[in-house]
Amino acid sequence: MLMTNIMSMKKNHPILKIINKSLINLPSPNNISFFWNYGSLLGLCMMIQILTGIFLSMNYSTHSDLAFQSINHINHNVNNGWMMRILHANGASFFFICVYIHIGRNIYYELFMNKMTWFVGIIILLLMMMTAFMGYVLPWGQMSFWGATVITNLMSAIPYIGNDLVQWIWSGFSINNATLNRFFSLHFILPFVLLMLIMIHLMFLHVKGSGNPLNINNNFDKIPFHPYFSWKDLLGFLILIMILMMFSMKMPYLLNDNDNFIEANPMVTPIHIQPEWYFLFAYSILRSIPNKLGGVMALVMSILILYIMPFTFNKMIKGNSFYTINKIYFFLFLNLFILLSWIGGNPVEDPYIKLNQLISSMYFMYFIINPYINKLWNKLLM
Repeated sequence: MLMTNIMSMKKNHPILKIINKSLINLPSPNNISFFWNYGSLLGLCMMIQILTGIFLSMNYSTHSDLAFQSINHINHNVNNGWMMRILHANGASFFFICVYIHIGRNIYYELFMNKMTWFVGIIILLLMMMTAFMGYVLPWGQMSFWGATVITNLMSAIPYIGNDLVQWIWSGFSINNATLNRFFSLHFILPFVLLMLIMIHLMFLHVKGSGNPLNINNNFDKIPFHPYFSWKDLLGFLILIMILMMFSMKMPYLLNDNDNFIEANPMVTPIHIQPEWYFLFAYSILRSIPNKLGGVMALVMSILILYIMPFTFNKMIKGNSFYTINKIYFFLFLNLFILLSWIGGNPVEDPYIKLNQLISSMYFMYFIINPYINKLWNKLLM
C-alpha cells in the first residue's frame, strides 16, 4: 500500500506531468518527414558544442602571446584534447548545416506563418553567427586575426559613431589582447543565452503545434510523440554522431583554412582573407557592393530580410504541395545560396565580381518577387 502511494505520488509529480504532456503525449502530425528531425538535431549539436567547449576552455589561454600555443598544447599534450578540438571545430560546421536545412524546410513548407516561433528563430540564427565568429578568432591564427580585423572594422561604416565603436570593441587602435579576452568571454556566455532563446522558441512552437508538409491544421490526424517520433529522433542522433565522428577522424581539417595553422602576425596580411564556409554567402553579399556602408547594410539585410516573409505571404492555399512553380523557385534560391558561398571563397577579380553582383541581386529578388508569384497563383485558382 505504501509503495503504491509512493508510485502514485511520483506519477503526479509536477515535473513528470510536464514531461508527460510536452514530450511523451505531445500530439504530433502523423505525416511529418525526416526534415522535421533537424530541430532535435540542432539541440544535439548545441549540447556537443557546449560540452566540448567547456573541456577546451579548461586548457585554453586567453593571452594573445599564448593562445596559439595553448591550442597546440591541447592538440598534442592534453588527453583526448585533439578529439575535443576537432569535434568542436567540425561540430560548428554540422551545426550550421542543420540550421540551414531547418530554415530551408520552413521556407519550403511555408511554416514561417507561426510568426513568434519564426522571429525568435531568426534571433537565434543571428546570435549563433555572432558566437561562431568569436569562436573563430580564439585559435589566434592568421585567418582568425585578419578575419576579426576585417569584420569588426565594418562597424566604422556607421555614421558619426563608427570609429569610436570599433575602438571600443577592440579596446585600442587594433586587435589586441583585450579584444581576445572579451571575445572569449562572449563566446563562452552566448551559448547559454542561446539555450534560453531555444526554450522560448520551443515554447512558442508548442503553443501553436508543429507544422506538417500539407499544412493541415486539425487534431484528428495527430499521434503521440512517443514512441513514434522519439525513436525517429534517436535514429537521427545516431546518424549525426556517426557522420560527425567519421568526418572528424578521416578528414579533421578539411573545412579549416590553411592560413589558420600559422600564428597571428599583425605585420603579414594573408593574400585572400575569408571567413568560414558557413559565412561565405553573407561575405559575398558584403563584397558585391563597392560602397562600405552599402555593403554592411546588405550583409545585415541578408539575414534580417527573413523577417518580412510572414508579412508578404498571400497564398490562398498554404504549402507548396500544389504549387510546382514555387518548388522550382525555391530550388533556384537554394542554388543561389550555394553559388554565393562558392563565389565568397574566390578572389575579388573578374569574372567573380560581376557574377557576385548578379547573384546577390537575385538573392534579394527572391523575397521581393515571391509574393507576386503567389498572387498570380491565386488568380489562376479562382
